[in-house]
Amino acid sequence: MSATATPTVTERARAAARELAFVGSDARNAGLLAVADSIDGAGQALVAANRTDMEAAAGERPAIRDRLMLDDARCAALASAVRDIAALPDPVGRVLREQTLDNGLRLRKLSVPLGVVLIVYEARPNVTVDAAMLCLKAGNACILRGSRLAEHTNRALAGLMRQALADAGLPADAVQLLSTDRAELGALLADPSAADVVIPRGGEELKRFLLETSRIPVLAAAGGNCHVYVDAAAEADKAIAITVNAKVQRPGVCNAAETVLIHRDRADLVEPIVAALEAEGVEVLDGEEAWATEFLDMKIGLRVVDDIDAALDHIATYGTGHSEAIVTEDAAAAERFTREVDAAAVYVNASTRFTDGGVYGMGAEIGISTNRLHARGPLGLEELTTTKYVVLGDGQIR
Repeated sequence: MSATATPTVTERARAAARELAFVGSDARNAGLLAVADSIDGAGQALVAANRTDMEAAAGERPAIRDRLMLDDARCAALASAVRDIAALPDPVGRVLREQTLDNGLRLRKLSVPLGVVLIVYEARPNVTVDAAMLCLKAGNACILRGSRLAEHTNRALAGLMRQALADAGLPADAVQLLSTDRAELGALLADPSAADVVIPRGGEELKRFLLETSRIPVLAAAGGNCHVYVDAAAEADKAIAITVNAKVQRPGVCNAAETVLIHRDRADLVEPIVAALEAEGVEVLDGEEAWATEFLDMKIGLRVVDDIDAALDHIATYGTGHSEAIVTEDAAAAERFTREVDAAAVYVNASTRFTDGGVYGMGAEIGISTNRLHARGPLGLEELTTTKYVVLGDGQIR
């Protein structure tokens, strides 16, 4: 870069990440608290910016509009989540392993920031704050690329965070928001040095796009085709309540159930489960197309299966490795389901809706990873670090 050239997004992010490497936990926490205070103070302006996006999204599905909406209560929840993150232990600098080798070398394995994290997500303004603040707490700079549906809201949130960080003496470029121009994102994805990892937060289409096009390593935090399996030994009231909650409580999110599987010996529960779902406005569907679909809407697939083997086979065929639940009073069936089902989170007699970093005591999350390498499940602070070996010697040579 020449002396007069304007630094690129990547160059500014790298510079911010280097600066954060020398910033202690107290300073990072002060930045987080400054952001929380700013959100509290700018609630009306944020709601007004969101109103512009909501009006433009008038024709979108209710589930999308629900994810997009930012009202006073959600602004307060955003600020609260940032304060929760600030209160968590520092994930950076933890000693993960320590030993003295036979040659006298003292070896320590430490947790360190990932560096620069690129997050690509859909119409979820909360992700703008959650992702940026988790990255900051873990000593990372972040580059955010949200949906055009949330463009005004995201711009307002990013501007607020950057100003709060600058006022707290931290680099504003630790948080950068890309435009919704696809060419800009494409140029970043084509450059393996643009970021250290890219995290998608959205459906399977977004996940596939990044896996197919990105030269930056992808930590897939993607959609979920989640199931509730009602076992032969299921208790009726639990089966109905868990199925309804897993689908209805917030249908537009990735941990909502998309198919209910019912053991043939509990076929008596098909009618009451369907009735309870339909009473909430859910359309119950059958067949291959329904089972393969992540609806993110008030729709759910239903299938009666012969046994637990058939249920496990169905989940292996259609599941996306996100969250799966069994309703049963049979400890052996529960143990087998949790052992054999392939998912980031597996529940016994509980709703899939609990797969959430905040619920898990992680403060917040960037997404739910369905990867097997580096991290799986909610992506919180620990998952936003990597490791470094520090070896202390006294003149040893090999």
